[in-house]
Amino acid sequence: MAPTQRENCADILCIGAQKASTSWLHHVVNAHPRTYAFPDSEPTTSTVKEAHFWDWNHARGEEWYRTLLAPPQPEMLSMDFTPEYALMSDEQIAECKRLSPKARVIYVLRDPLARAISALRMYTLWRKGGAGAEDVEIGLGEEFLALMREAKIAEMSSYMANYQRWANHYPDTLVLNYEDIVATPEAVIARVFAHCGLEIDTMPPDARAKFDARMQKRVWASVPYPVKSDLLYFLHGFLWPKRQAAERFFKLRFTEYQGFLDAAR
Repeated sequence: MAPTQRENCADILCIGAQKASTSWLHHVVNAHPRTYAFPDSEPTTSTVKEAHFWDWNHARGEEWYRTLLAPPQPEMLSMDFTPEYALMSDEQIAECKRLSPKARVIYVLRDPLARAISALRMYTLWRKGGAGAEDVEIGLGEEFLALMREAKIAEMSSYMANYQRWANHYPDTLVLNYEDIVATPEAVIARVFAHCGLEIDTMPPDARAKFDARMQKRVWASVPYPVKSDLLYFLHGFLWPKRQAAERFFKLRFTEYQGFLDAAR
């Protein structure tokens, strides 16, 4: 007799934002014995965290995705934390809803300016083969504009529009602020676990020790990256409407950008 197909391909979906500490979040949530991270299969996927089904691997078909995420015990919660999913179209999210109708969706937001600078650094590293980006200072010009397009700075920073597409299909999507993860990680993780139906206090001792150790790890922060002041202020102005829209809609505040502006004066 064929095994019963699981209701969800992915039980826990984190859709971004890129450079908003989704790797730390995945690492902590995966300490729970009920969660499952698929095997590392780069370059098809990105480590054990990002399946990239809807951007890299869609042509492989849904059975490939379902098999990749299938946990060893069906009651475990399978995870896919792919930040590029924030940009999925309504049609793609509808397909996601069909494949994972009861997935718990998480969207982590980060100050648009700080997130953009971190993303530009990452794309610069990729262009240079992973080394030396700290020594490169990008100024306004065609190279910068091409880098912005490649990194999808405008699209990745459109938090309200991205959220609304997902909320049309997953109205209980949990929205977090990166700055809260840095300031009060325990409170944020408590919200995430409650959202996913996971409990901290009932974890076995070995799992609880692993969870506690991971909670002690420093939340990832951007490495200082030289940015010319004219470029910095261009980005600040370019992203300001998106910042204001997100702050009003989600009723939160982004403050990380101020440190970048103060350093530029």
